[in-house]
Amino acid sequence: MRVAIVDDEPIVRNRLQSALTKQGYALETFGSGEDFLESQEACQFDLVFLDMRLPGINGIDVLKTVQSRFSQTEVILITGYASIDSVIEAVKLGAFHYVAKPLKLDEIRHLANKALERKRLLDENRELKTQILNDYVWGEMIGNGQRIKEVFGMISKVAPLDCNVFIQGDSGTGKELVARSIHRESRRKDRPFVAFNCAGFAEDLIASELFGYQRGAFTGASATKMGILETAHEGTVFMDEIGDMPLSMQGKLLRVIQERQIIRVGANKPIQLDLRFIAATNKDLKRAISEGRFREDLYFRLNVVQITLPNLMERKEDIPILIRHFITKYSRKFSKRICGIDSAAQKTLLAYTYPGNVRELENIIERAVALAETETLTVKDLPADLRDYSVTTYGKWLTWQEREHEYLRKVLEYTGHDLGETSRILKLPRTTLWRKMKKYGLSRSHNKNCLT
Repeated sequence: MRVAIVDDEPIVRNRLQSALTKQGYALETFGSGEDFLESQEACQFDLVFLDMRLPGINGIDVLKTVQSRFSQTEVILITGYASIDSVIEAVKLGAFHYVAKPLKLDEIRHLANKALERKRLLDENRELKTQILNDYVWGEMIGNGQRIKEVFGMISKVAPLDCNVFIQGDSGTGKELVARSIHRESRRKDRPFVAFNCAGFAEDLIASELFGYQRGAFTGASATKMGILETAHEGTVFMDEIGDMPLSMQGKLLRVIQERQIIRVGANKPIQLDLRFIAATNKDLKRAISEGRFREDLYFRLNVVQITLPNLMERKEDIPILIRHFITKYSRKFSKRICGIDSAAQKTLLAYTYPGNVRELENIIERAVALAETETLTVKDLPADLRDYSVTTYGKWLTWQEREHEYLRKVLEYTGHDLGETSRILKLPRTTLWRKMKKYGLSRSHNKNCLT
């Protein structure tokens, strides 16, 4: 990681350089904003510590230039003249943080680690977003595993054929997304796509919803109304949950598919229609046929080509891609800057079995983004029952020593093995901290001498 220090005081530059060199960064120092921007133009820095009061162009103007032209560079402002107004302005302009002189070197090292970790997450998100746009998207569907690629291949083959399609899949697997993708790739893409949930209406209302009705056809029919099928003329009708359609309506739908015409409720004149039918269900229709709950002739009319969707557990390799896609989606929706998800939270999500499939994963991420208080999703942002599930999934309970070992390791990772910062967080004397690090094999000889 390349880090720049921009300050007109040589002693400040030297102290910062001394502190940050031990972190393993590639460092350059500058005495003016002009010199820094000239170097930034040639090769961008990952992080810049920027003094607000500089000879020539001041720190705020340098920050504005960085944000407008080099937005992937993180900026931490430094000043000896802190004020609430300047803090607010710096944050609004996109500064990562704001520190006042005299500088605390432990704080500087900690901020550098945090800023560069955020940059790493943002870079990964940008790269993944590019991969998703280039490689992993079909319409509104996302994935790169073999099972979902087979679905994409079927969509590509069947979309131009203008035949009826039957989609089989569990709830939450994306049946409507498949239907929309087929429509979008078909010759009907500029005509209506109309979805109808067969389980969403009482039996006596389905006919009027599908076929429409004439004025005066029944009490309350004060005006003529077009039905869903007529509205979709020359387009695509998606019949969701077709397995829940009452038998009395199945015969009427079969006649529409065969004759391509409807008669509104209360009318006598047929209306000719040009429609493509896509039907979907999570039920076993062959069993329903054998039990007399679904018409076999309707099934064969709808099932010209069948697409079977895998559940999420059959395409677990797509979960990380979906997680990051939903983080991006809901960060935009809630106007929040969520950079990514930490490894513990992702491990918890990968261990879960998702009875609600992709829809359940999306709901989990939406909730997590909405409630998150930091820029990285953590386990605490996940639902409590999911956290409890991860405990039982991972197996045995940890001993107290195992818990202490793991917690100490995570704090050391968080602070970049800064013993001063680790000691402060854990509220342990350094001698006690060092003994525990040796006990668990976490000591590093080059970390013995940390600046204070």
